[in-house]
Amino acid sequence: MSGFPSLAELRAGSKRLLARVLTRLETHAQETETALFLDSACKGAVGHVFGLTGPPGVGKSSLTDALIKAYRSEGKRVAVLAVDPSSAITGGALLGDRTRLKTDPSDDDVFVRSMAARSRLGGLSDHSVAAISVLRAVCDLVIVETVGIGQSEGDLKQVADTVLLCIQPGSGDSLQFMKAGIMELPDLVAVTKSDLGAMARRAASDVSGALSLSRQSSATWNVPVVQVSAQTGSGIAELIAHAASHHAYLQNGDLSERRQLQHVAWFKDMVRTEYGREGLRSASADPSGWLVRARNKPFQSFSNFTAEFRRPVI
Repeated sequence: MSGFPSLAELRAGSKRLLARVLTRLETHAQETETALFLDSACKGAVGHVFGLTGPPGVGKSSLTDALIKAYRSEGKRVAVLAVDPSSAITGGALLGDRTRLKTDPSDDDVFVRSMAARSRLGGLSDHSVAAISVLRAVCDLVIVETVGIGQSEGDLKQVADTVLLCIQPGSGDSLQFMKAGIMELPDLVAVTKSDLGAMARRAASDVSGALSLSRQSSATWNVPVVQVSAQTGSGIAELIAHAASHHAYLQNGDLSERRQLQHVAWFKDMVRTEYGREGLRSASADPSGWLVRARNKPFQSFSNFTAEFRRPVI
């Protein structure tokens, strides 16, 4: 794989090297060498992928900034993938949420990348998925900050180990949260702007009520609701402690299986995006073949499927 450094070189290298690799993933996306490199990254995943979602204006970027500072104080290498809305004209990222992050440019252990959502309502393009597979192989923590909120935001569940839903005070009662159809997504909930006092406490109570109505009674993980303030730092340490508990919970259970299922979902999504329903039917027709191989090699499986699907019928 001469075009790509080894994972060990990436882990020891600068963020400039990491940026060049992510750019190469986009410019050489269709090459077999890229698929081989991405699958090696999937196999070498070591980091915790922390997905942040919530409505625009809830304070995701400010919370991300507070999380970066807290995790860096623990000596952890942190990557942030900020997925921004896309321009309908150029396809580029519109908001550039990375401008809200007050990181030290000279700190090689903080890496921030903005990527456009393109046409994906769920907020995660194929390039985003490829980037996450590499970042989690070379960083201790990967924070994925998505465009907004909605039922299509379930895409985040396909890449994150821990999904954090951000709610702001005054955003609605428990019935509104249930109507939004999002209570089945999070592993953690943060009520932002807790310095608003009574409004924040009411929002936390409403979210807790919505969670109790939507979650199965047999669920083994009880979703914590934490009131946080990025401005004062209140609740940040508690939130990080809950995130660590959830990661430990996964490591003691089905983290490996969860990631393999994510790989299958990536493969199916790439097939659906490129070849539509007919391609997906073809891939799913042999579940013991393509879908099994995709558990460990999603990108090579897609590359091989593409070669076979495009092969002319004689």
